[in-house]
Amino acid sequence: MAMMIGEDCTNCDVCLPECPNEAITDGSDVDSDIYYIHPDLCTECEGAFDEPQCVAVCPVECIVADPDHEETKEELMAKYQAIHG
Repeated sequence: MAMMIGEDCTNCDVCLPECPNEAITDGSDVDSDIYYIHPDLCTECEGAFDEPQCVAVCPVECIVADPDHEETKEELMAKYQAIHG
């Protein structure tokens, strides 16, 4: 399941450099006023870390699992391997 950033996002920029897949953007590419996690690139940090790094550093706790993009750990790992080779 990919992560998603909720409306409580303060655009503090702390999550952006933490993503090992560069899945997080400032939202401008999807016409959003808040940061955005591209679900096709988000692996919940599977393959890189034990927990999603964006969640670990978010000061307002606005990053949650995206119910529209449910994936198993195996699917997330396959996605991570496809991204990183």
